[in-house]
Amino acid sequence: MNAGLIGGIIGGLVGVLGGLYGTYCAVKNTKGLRERAFMLKASVICWLAIILFLILLFVLPGPYQEILWFVYAILLTVGIVSMNRIQRRIRE
Repeated sequence: MNAGLIGGIIGGLVGVLGGLYGTYCAVKNTKGLRERAFMLKASVICWLAIILFLILLFVLPGPYQEILWFVYAILLTVGIVSMNRIQRRIRE
């Protein structure tokens, strides 16, 4: 195996483990059943969206990948802001 492939595999694993740990902490630090239920649902939606993004990234040809990154960045930003807003409302 070459160093690039090993680095890609290790980097991917570290990224997934970091995402799992972040998800665990986000759910663990909730302050009620309703907030925990929302966080679990939001986490599943985010994981599915990221998996779909990665699949599309591997399947789509070059020019569409650039458009996909643009759409992903916008949806990620809007999603984070709206989920934080909903979580804040639930806490209140």
